[in-house]
Amino acid sequence: MQTNKATAIGFSAVILWALLALFTVASAPVPPFLLSAMSFGIGGVIGLVWLLFSGDIKQLRHVPLRAYVFGTCGLFGYHFLYFNALRMAPAAEAGLICYLWPLFIVLFSGLLPGERLRRGHVAGALLAFAGAALIVGAGIGAVSGALAGYGVAFLAALVWAGYSLGSRRLRHIPTGAVAVFCLATAVLSTLAHVAFEATHWPVGAMGWLAVLGLGLGPVGLAFYTWDIGVKAGNIQVLGTASYAAPLLSTLALVVAGMASASLSLALAAALITGGAVMAARAGQAG
Repeated sequence: MQTNKATAIGFSAVILWALLALFTVASAPVPPFLLSAMSFGIGGVIGLVWLLFSGDIKQLRHVPLRAYVFGTCGLFGYHFLYFNALRMAPAAEAGLICYLWPLFIVLFSGLLPGERLRRGHVAGALLAFAGAALIVGAGIGAVSGALAGYGVAFLAALVWAGYSLGSRRLRHIPTGAVAVFCLATAVLSTLAHVAFEATHWPVGAMGWLAVLGLGLGPVGLAFYTWDIGVKAGNIQVLGTASYAAPLLSTLALVVAGMASASLSLALAAALITGGAVMAARAGQAG
């Protein structure tokens, strides 16, 4: 596949992820584990259908168990934390903190062998953390449980950064393996739901459509297109493009009336995105 085509396919994941917070909020009161089980079940089935029609399902036999375990832990861990964060704190603010993961990817990759941490990395980190601090400071005392939700969102960002960096060592793994990641995550989420949660189904047609939207897009197709992009596309372009996700996600919530536009929210989005871009440029300069 040509690099430009793969990059364009990968960029579609960024657009889809911008809808993750919107669909998650719209799916309330579905609890996190049940929401994860439903959406990943849909995403996994999409992958299996694709493999069956393409005739590539046999390639899954050659994927090592460690790759399946790693991928499942990454998807399950991040989305469990993400869904909980958006249930515990205001969606726009929690979503912005979750989207610190592009910055963490840049920072942590600078510590890998053969790389070094530059002043631009540090400056970008400070700028982005200032945005996160603005969110947390504004939320103190305003929403019950908000601070805990922000902490969970921060952990989610760390988990996804770790998953993304670890995936660099699995470039030989076929994209079809993502279907197994999704289905395994759905099974684990179902077991956790039965053990720890009360069942609450989506409310009305809009709630069910939100769950379907999650499974088809942000928690389904996006993982397949992102996998194609990072393995065959321009990784620097995709990494920089992912910094648009926090702004797009926040804008989607505001347009849908699920978050209120405010100066502090706009400033936090600008700081987080600006810090991430600054860090990315520092990495490209090296």
